[in-house]
Amino acid sequence: MIMKKKVFLFVVFFSILFTPLIPQDNYNTDIISVDKNQTILEKLWGMNLDLLMERNGKIFIVASIDDLIKLEEKNIAYTLETQNFYPLKQENISIQSGINGAFHSYKEIEQDLLAIESAYPNLARVIDIGDSLENRNIYALKISDNVQMEKDEARVLFLGCHHAREWISVEVPLLIGKYLVENYATNSEIKELVDRSEIWIIPLVNPDGLEYSIHFYRYWRKNMRDNGDGSYGVDLNRNYGFKWGYDNAGSSPIPFSGTYRGKSPFSEPETQAIRDLFTQKNFQALITYHSYSQVILYSWGYTKEPSYKNGLLANLAKEMSALMEPVNGRLYEYGQSGDSFYLTNGDTTDWSFGVYGIPSYTIELPPVDQIYGGFFNAEEDINSIFNENLPSALYLIDWAIQQKQD
Repeated sequence: MIMKKKVFLFVVFFSILFTPLIPQDNYNTDIISVDKNQTILEKLWGMNLDLLMERNGKIFIVASIDDLIKLEEKNIAYTLETQNFYPLKQENISIQSGINGAFHSYKEIEQDLLAIESAYPNLARVIDIGDSLENRNIYALKISDNVQMEKDEARVLFLGCHHAREWISVEVPLLIGKYLVENYATNSEIKELVDRSEIWIIPLVNPDGLEYSIHFYRYWRKNMRDNGDGSYGVDLNRNYGFKWGYDNAGSSPIPFSGTYRGKSPFSEPETQAIRDLFTQKNFQALITYHSYSQVILYSWGYTKEPSYKNGLLANLAKEMSALMEPVNGRLYEYGQSGDSFYLTNGDTTDWSFGVYGIPSYTIELPPVDQIYGGFFNAEEDINSIFNENLPSALYLIDWAIQQKQD
């Protein structure tokens, strides 16, 4: 009883310290599910819904009143699921590790990155690449031998948490960084990869959104942009410059939408930070982590038409998937993003591939473990999800090194 009171007081403290900005998403949205079948998928095409996850043959959606009206106009039956989800279910949170359990907050990411740099000063360097809207640092972890030097080596970039609620997407790239430095001295394969490349890891692209998701509204997706019309947030993964605003199926011009693309390409400081890093570094490959669905996606996302490097992208994805499955027995399907049942424009991978021509992948991490909990992934699954993603990350680093040599 005493411990529960402490948790309650802790939450009240944060409620006072951080005043919630956004009423519309807490009170005017519901979580619904629709059956996943071909007829429904065809009807959903181009509706720009805020897709939460897939589970047991159903698609879960964070839906506004307008979304519900659109679904009814298309005669799409849905089930109200809001009662099965909780923005914050405190009994499922580890008191020892804080309000967000074993998942990292912004401050915890900052502390861990600086601790890695301190423990491995010759291998790891923390770089502030820009600031968020609310003036939080966006940190990159550079890993290489003689890390303070600039060398002409293969560079691979790993990104996490464009979307605030996808907490697991923070953990995987962070753990990749930890694994590389912790195993450098004892694992000859890791040493060779680190010696011959620069690995760049940005585990938290959207720090403001993550903090809001932790403290106020678990299902928040966007950044914290005040759009000036009573709505908040830009979908950072629709704000990149390649094919930005190509159509209203792959992103939304409506600020209240979960896929709102912003007023212009790179309107947000978070995407500007990624863009500016690219102008300074010659990256050979990229993985950006998201959740849900357990798939590996590649360009194009803005169209169903295959890209000019479709064969290469498919072959690399096939190899990565084959390396991942034996770890825990989970199969990661792979395919072209735009050939799935929804389009995306202005996203990270279309931009990095479209502008720089480098293999770029969105890896959607495994779906929820507890539909009735406050987390999309159980805390005890963090390491298993990391472990199955590690081989694909190492494979892509090695591929980049080979390409650099050629």
